[in-house]
Amino acid sequence: MISIRTTIICAVALGFSLAMMNNRNQAVAQPNPALMAKIAESAPIPSEQIPAPVKAAVAASDRPAQDRELDTGRKPEQMLAFFGIGPGMKVADLFAGGGYTTELLSRVVGPDGKVYSQNPDFPEKYKKIGEAWEQRLKEPALSNVVAIRKPFSADDLLPVPPGSLDAVVMNMNYHDLVGMGVDREKVDREVFAALKSGGVFGIIDHSAKPGTGVSESTTIHRIDQSTVESEIEQAGFKLAAASSALRNPSDPRTEGPFKHRGQTDRFMLKFVKP
Repeated sequence: MISIRTTIICAVALGFSLAMMNNRNQAVAQPNPALMAKIAESAPIPSEQIPAPVKAAVAASDRPAQDRELDTGRKPEQMLAFFGIGPGMKVADLFAGGGYTTELLSRVVGPDGKVYSQNPDFPEKYKKIGEAWEQRLKEPALSNVVAIRKPFSADDLLPVPPGSLDAVVMNMNYHDLVGMGVDREKVDREVFAALKSGGVFGIIDHSAKPGTGVSESTTIHRIDQSTVESEIEQAGFKLAAASSALRNPSDPRTEGPFKHRGQTDRFMLKFVKP
């Protein structure tokens, strides 16, 4: 017959084992939040699921040859489809640069849509970018584009009625706001005000190593994804989705994008105005 003492010892041992197993399970189920992404990244959108207007815009025969050369690295079909850009939309391209993204947006939204393409004044070193943008906007295919020549400090950065835009895109330039000393909180709030409820703020940028914040924005033109997420959510947005379409796991994230154009590890985030 098993003694009471033996029974008690077995029960204690069993209880201890179960507690240890439970602790291990909790450790697996609840990893350090600081190491977790806020939202799981979706896989690239299959080609057959890319909307026809997006495919047509990217494949347009009259797009500039230099734009087409950038397509392999930038994957514009993925960008436009992921952000949900479609015919008839009213959208904005912040910090449009030479206008690569502006033209794609213009072609997708079509004659019933509108694109607000914004650029600040460029310093002498980058004047050619501004000139290329100005020249591009003269093309008949971009007749639905409104040029905005204003600094980010302007109170009417997006001269549209509140709650009127369907989407705002910033393609690989959010990190530049750091070096320019831009009040990013103000810009994010203005984008929030300009968008409709359900409107999208789409961000693509070069990924810095976790924990670096904005420290590498002015050196190697990268920014910590979590910093971008935090700043934009503070303006009232909700991070709704993330895409892995522009990821490059082999990128050590120690150099800038100009040396390896189109090959950097980039995050693509879709924020939505509630």
